[in-house]
Amino acid sequence: MIALRDALAKYIAVRRALGTQLRDAAVTLSHFVEFLEGEGAESVTTQLALRWARKPEHAQRTTWAARLSLVRQFAAWLSVIDPRTEVPPRRIIGARRRRNTPHIFSEQEIARLMDEAGRLPSPTGLRALTYVTLIGLLASTGLRPGEALALDTPDVDLQAGVLTICQTKFGKSRFVPVEDSTRVALAHYAEKRDRLCPLRRTNAFLICERGTRLRGAIARQTFGRISCSIGLRAPTGARRVGRGPRLRDFRHSFATKRLVEWYHAGVDVQRELPKLSTYLGHVQVADTYWYIQAVPELLQLATERLSTREPGGPR
Repeated sequence: MIALRDALAKYIAVRRALGTQLRDAAVTLSHFVEFLEGEGAESVTTQLALRWARKPEHAQRTTWAARLSLVRQFAAWLSVIDPRTEVPPRRIIGARRRRNTPHIFSEQEIARLMDEAGRLPSPTGLRALTYVTLIGLLASTGLRPGEALALDTPDVDLQAGVLTICQTKFGKSRFVPVEDSTRVALAHYAEKRDRLCPLRRTNAFLICERGTRLRGAIARQTFGRISCSIGLRAPTGARRVGRGPRLRDFRHSFATKRLVEWYHAGVDVQRELPKLSTYLGHVQVADTYWYIQAVPELLQLATERLSTREPGGPR
């Protein structure tokens, strides 16, 4: 039978060939295989998978369910070539996935986060520079964190101020124009990055101190520590980075800011919403409507706007 580690390498290769990046998932599944090896197991079993998924005892049930879901997909594929494989049943943990209420960053909070990121220690200063740029990029463009981290140098047109987002969520690609201030900041980062790390080991635009692509798990953990440092998060139990605002909340904040500006300006939001949806890379406009439902201020503005329309007027 094929060894678990060899099977995982083949599984990741197959999924990536089909267009799925699986960056963080590949690391997580590698940890699962290490766990199985430590247990002396030669195949996946439901009992071991469940025990591994629940290993971070402080985590939420949704986190356990997400970890088990990754194992389930791998096990389903592996069961075809190794009949000993057990595929964990669905909903065995029973966690109902819910969207977290987004944190809407104020301009002051973004400035404080960037200031604190600028104080991150590193031998060359590249670490601080990268995190300041990452936070600024997410806040000014509304990109998904994974999209920002996946940017390669050719994807960032520093002359035209356009980002090329390639084969991202749902396999869609799009062009994202940026403000001139963002373009200047990105050009500044690229110049200092190349000077501080002339021998890069990746074509990634955002890199870590070692000259490799900045990984999502590390970025989220570091952002959690930065948030704790300025009081946006409070450490809870074993979680030194606590719970609270996340990198993805910059996307919510970006969209919310645009919608609030439109409502205050009297813009026809119904007409403009598809443009924002396309910019954000949503599959359908309904995904963008969620921001209105999730943020009380937006819901109130939308209600007020509807109530001012004359009966029988255009909708």
